[in-house]
Amino acid sequence: MSFASALRCRECKREYPLEPTYVCEFCFGPLEVVYDRDGMREAVSRESIEGGPTSMWRYAALLPCDAEQAVDIQAGFTPLIKADRLGKALGIDDLYLKNDCANPTWSFKDRVVTVAATKAKEFGFETLACASTGNLANSVAAHAASAGLDAIVFIPSDLEQGKIVGSAIYNPTLVAVNGNYDDVNRLCSELAGKYPWAFVNVNMRPYYAEGSKTLGYEVAEQLGWRAPDHCVVPMASGSLYVKIWKGLQEFADLGLIGDVHTRMSGAQALGCSPIVTAFEAGTKNVLPVRPSTIAKSLAIGNPADGFYALGVMEETGGLAVSATDDEIVEGIKLLAQTEGIFAETAGGVVTTGLKKLAAAGGIRKGELVVAFITGAGLKTQEAVMDTLEPPLQVEPNITAFEEALGERRAANVQTANA
Repeated sequence: MSFASALRCRECKREYPLEPTYVCEFCFGPLEVVYDRDGMREAVSRESIEGGPTSMWRYAALLPCDAEQAVDIQAGFTPLIKADRLGKALGIDDLYLKNDCANPTWSFKDRVVTVAATKAKEFGFETLACASTGNLANSVAAHAASAGLDAIVFIPSDLEQGKIVGSAIYNPTLVAVNGNYDDVNRLCSELAGKYPWAFVNVNMRPYYAEGSKTLGYEVAEQLGWRAPDHCVVPMASGSLYVKIWKGLQEFADLGLIGDVHTRMSGAQALGCSPIVTAFEAGTKNVLPVRPSTIAKSLAIGNPADGFYALGVMEETGGLAVSATDDEIVEGIKLLAQTEGIFAETAGGVVTTGLKKLAAAGGIRKGELVVAFITGAGLKTQEAVMDTLEPPLQVEPNITAFEEALGERRAANVQTANA
């Protein structure tokens, strides 16, 4: 059973029944799920969690839906990797990577969609829909296929080919909108009022967003039931960043870990960095921007949770950094060449963020740092394709191979010395 008890406005605190709605009727503030904390404390322990499945459903009692009816394609409980080689390259002593590339559709979006799809079935919806920069479209299409639901996914028309294929393979109705993500999201908000569909990030958003907090749960459990000292998180809408912090706080509130003193830092692409811009200006007034970046998964120019993300930064002593497109590419390559993880552009943003924070003293000596890698690189091959060395072309004999290898090595030495 779920201990979810109501929806509550994050601004005026009015409460609503657990229904497919997402905005307060009085002040238009966003709604979020609240729980029976006493019931959760009685039901949840370290032992009960450790005895659960090796997926995010090990935290079923902390989620807003019925786990017995879960639309479950095994999202979550992804690797937490000690990143010694990347840490050495960046000058970070104690660095870990939470690798959500390992999810079923290769991004963290499987966490939010498994919750939203399960709740949509509880409400009796027959169609699952979303506005997406790509990863969410993949996950919605996959979960709908698994659940036997119709899927309608809306994407910007200039999306990377890997993400288009990664949705189309599940046979949803795929709609490419001429515009950026904010245009797509606006259209979906209008459609949600007209059609009886479960838009996972519109009318299902309060439930959907709760899936992200499982990243905080998992990191704390995988570190031996403790919170990290510092988290570095990619930011688009800001929801993921805020919910990771919420997950750590909830674990502490339930007595599963000690007090949380985690510093929460966020990273954005420079070409779509409204949260970073507000942080640098010392304001919580987030001004919308028109995205212009290769990091399409982070290209949300009007971030719904930007204000709340800035509040967490202020509360925790976190920082905000941005990365140019060239830095994003270099970050992708550095992560791959040190830790063997091929991440999409958001991973390049996070790796660059780590580099800049370390260089500026934003990561303190001895801090245990966890960086969140949220999607796999095969989805965004276009970002790096033209920057990689081509294969050696040789005839099938040793002489041809050795000549080509010698030429390549000589050329690399010359480039390094230039």
